[in-house]
Amino acid sequence: MKFKTSIVLLLTFTAFGQTIAQSKWESLFNGKDFKGWKQLNGKAKYEVRNGEIVGTTVANEPNSFMATEKNYGDFILELELLVDNSMNSGVQFRSLSKADYRDGRVHGYQMEIDPSSRAWSGGIYDEARRGWLYNLELNPEGKKAFKPGEWNKYRIEAIGNTIRTWVNGIPTAHVIDAETASGFIALQVHSIRKEETPGKEIRWRNIRIQTTNLQPSKPDGIFIANYIPNHLSPQEKAKGYSLLFDGKSTSQWRGAYKTTFPTQGWEVVDNELRVKKADGSESTNGGDIVTLKEYSAFEFQFDFKLSKGANSGVKYFVTESEGNKGSAIGPEYQILDDATHPDAKLGKDGNRTLGSLYDLMTSKKIPAAQKAIGEWNKGIIRVYPDNRVEYWLNGHNILNYTRGSAEFLKLVSESKYKDWKNFGMAPKGRILLQDHGDAVAFRSLKIKQL
Repeated sequence: MKFKTSIVLLLTFTAFGQTIAQSKWESLFNGKDFKGWKQLNGKAKYEVRNGEIVGTTVANEPNSFMATEKNYGDFILELELLVDNSMNSGVQFRSLSKADYRDGRVHGYQMEIDPSSRAWSGGIYDEARRGWLYNLELNPEGKKAFKPGEWNKYRIEAIGNTIRTWVNGIPTAHVIDAETASGFIALQVHSIRKEETPGKEIRWRNIRIQTTNLQPSKPDGIFIANYIPNHLSPQEKAKGYSLLFDGKSTSQWRGAYKTTFPTQGWEVVDNELRVKKADGSESTNGGDIVTLKEYSAFEFQFDFKLSKGANSGVKYFVTESEGNKGSAIGPEYQILDDATHPDAKLGKDGNRTLGSLYDLMTSKKIPAAQKAIGEWNKGIIRVYPDNRVEYWLNGHNILNYTRGSAEFLKLVSESKYKDWKNFGMAPKGRILLQDHGDAVAFRSLKIKQL
């Protein structure tokens, strides 16, 4: 009798536990009407049909949004969607609409719906504000997740400053950001061009959310885009990243050809490492600075901000063995105001412009990667153990080459570096930030050894 009672109690407890687990999810859509929702901005058609929300494009209307009346901060959201393959759409979250911001324009985070060949579905876009925070060039495997012409399951985890997305169970984006902590969720029907035919549909169903006792998914291996200055998330630390500048100390740097950090020409202000404005000459004020440690295969991430007409650069495999005057020798990621600095017109075929391998290879000029002077840019230099090198600018791969390849050696032989023996071929070296006498700021300097 006692044994049977225990079984009954166990079954009761198990059933109760399952009920508790299931009760974590709250439905955001009742399948009947738009109770709890409101339409914002454009007048695209939204209707409830067969237990689904159906959005339809219309002509001559801006982006339209069916938004929750309630705001959400930390949450886990899941939904399913089926979209016309010629449409673009998105799921807004932690989004806002305020009269004092562009006359109520909806702005905030968006999980992209992109059935086009670009395949950025699951990426994170900052609608009507900063633009792309995480495109799928940063996670090529994530491009395979979306299934055009089929129902796709979307998942968003927004917990604290960590935002992660999945499409059909495959991780697509991972952003660390502190711009907006809370806001509404909204389903977008994108505006259409004049030549496009209206009447295309996107359908949503099974929209549910968790807001309490949130359990984040296990860590994954995709790239992390961190927009909090001089900050490392726990998962970045677990991946092996470390900071070379914490917003305060220059202890991991010294002057090139020097034993200490420069006493002039550089300053730490507002958690930024700044080159002070001088006369625009190369390495004549404070001089270049280099890391204390040497690196071989690595990923170096750096945020930089140019002033008008400024020139600088990031060099690597710097050995200081040349004993030369001016800037120390090494391959360079060019940092330049292309529009106004004369160096942009020198060299060959634009190989001294922003993001180029200075005086050797010209970077791709991708409009979406370009930021206005005075805005922060995200650069990445990635050197693999097999000597492949990648340059990235604001989420876009802008240049690739292989150290020691026939192409690379030919470029060197035709450049200003032709007389430097084994230029760029050191097995290891220091990373250098250049003082070119112009005002340039750096922050979020991160390194990971590969």
